[in-house]
This record gives sequence, structure tokens and C-alpha cells, in this order.
Amino acid sequence: MFNKVKLGIAPIAWTNDDLPELGKENTFEQCISEMALAGFVGCEVGNKFPRDTKTLKKALELRKLSIASAWFSSFLTTKPLEETINAFIKHRDFLWEMGAKVIVVSEQGHSIQGKMDTPILGQKPVLNEDEWQKLASGLEKLGELAAEKDMKIVYHHHMGTVVQTSMEIDRLMEMTSPDKVYLLFDSGHLTFCGENPEAVLKKHIKRIKHVHLKDVRKDVLDKVKKENMSFLNAVLNGVFTVPGDGMIDFVPLFRILSEYDYEGWFIVEAEQDPAKANPLEYAIKARQYIKETAGI
Repeated sequence: MFNKVKLGIAPIAWTNDDLPELGKENTFEQCISEMALAGFVGCEVGNKFPRDTKTLKKALELRKLSIASAWFSSFLTTKPLEETINAFIKHRDFLWEMGAKVIVVSEQGHSIQGKMDTPILGQKPVLNEDEWQKLASGLEKLGELAAEKDMKIVYHHHMGTVVQTSMEIDRLMEMTSPDKVYLLFDSGHLTFCGENPEAVLKKHIKRIKHVHLKDVRKDVLDKVKKENMSFLNAVLNGVFTVPGDGMIDFVPLFRILSEYDYEGWFIVEAEQDPAKANPLEYAIKARQYIKETAGI
């Protein structure tokens, strides 16, 4: 079913990048050891990961893990292009040294995802025409820079950012070249904002080169809506969980990905409070569910 797929997990379940106090007691070594113990072969990069590639490679090789990608924040709509390009080249070169093939990019200009008191479902930023042009042309430039190292950028649609809805994803894909800008598919973010993940996956399957497997707890999502919570408060309340533990049916998603012979990474990503959701326990739960439903 998935001969060309590698299964990884994000360190955000152990130590949270948006809320560093979550999991501050968990070390880098514990995180990667438990990833390997749960049966994963790779991961993305977290805030506790050493940036020296020799040190990082050695730690990962001991556990038979590799780096799939790492998040990059672009500010193409709010800062000079040169700033994003300079930071991107440094990020690209680090990932290239680590053997990664894709670079996760998310536009953070105007983002409200990190604002503790801003309701996530009512106040998302919207771009004007000029900003759409800046975003599209800037991402194409990043795509060209990635191609220099035989890499691809995958755009991460995300709650609280300028590309969150299916219409915004459609527009971004229409405005950018299919051989420069690719898409990251995240089941959790689409479900959170009320979109149909299956429809988005079908529509853009040819552009999708990276997948985040994230589930959503319906009771918490209802509470988020009712109480007008911010993104960070939604996370603290447990809106996200691992595949098989929430409201999303992953079977049709796996079917579509298999039919189109998707190749690349599946990354389990569920930012939770590790004090409430033991990272190893949930990693094992996700691993078992994916084995049962996707045959990986």
C-alpha cells in the first residue's frame, strides 16, 4: 500500500515550540529515544535539538532515526524579502546537511497563532491583493533556492495564519508554479477550521509532498468555539491528539494517498500538554493505529 512512505513523528508532543513551558522537563535524548522506541524512523526538528549537524547526526544514528524536515517561518507579507531569504538559506543548508528533502514553510506575517488572548476562530488575518502577490512571488523564490539543493518547499496551511481555509489554499496553489511551491497536507488544521480534509487532499494531491497526521477532539473543539479560545488555549485544552484518538476518519485519507502513490513522509504531529498526554504512550497509540489502518 505505501512502499515509498516513511513514518515519523514531531517532537512537539514532548517539547512544545509555541509554548516552551510545555514539556520543559523532557530532554532531547528522552524525546528521540522514545520516538525510536515507539517504532518511528524519523522526525522533524524541535527547539531542544542541537543545531550542530555532527552532534545531531550522531544522536539520531544511534537510534536509527533521520530528519524529515523542519518548520520555517516566512515573513514575506510584512518584512523585506531579503530578511526571509537570508534566514531561509541558513535553514535550507542545515536541513540539506541532515539529509532532508523538503522544507516546511509557513507565512507568519499577521499570524495570530501565537497570541494567547486572540480568538482563533473569529479573527484570522486576511491578505490584500498586494500581499497575495508578495506571498506568491516570495514563495516561488524560496522554491528556487530549495531546488538549488535538490529540495522542495512544502507550504503549511495553519490555524491563525493568512493561508488557513480551503479557498486560501486554492488561491495560493493557483498563484504559484507547481514545480516551485508544493503543499503540506495537515488533517488537523483543516478539521479545526471546519474544512473537509478529504476534499482538499483530492483536489491538491499532485502538489502534496509532505503529510502531517493530526487528530482533533470534537468535545474540545466545541468548547473552543463556545468560549472563543485562542489557538494556544485550544492546544492547552487538548484540541489536538494523535490519529485514532479523535474525530477524523483517516481511512479515506490513506486510501487517496495510496491511490496516487504518495511518496515521502507521514509525520504524526499532535501538540498536547505532555503532563496530561504522556508522549511515549500517545506515540505508541498512533503507531499502532497507523499500522492497522494504513498497513505501515
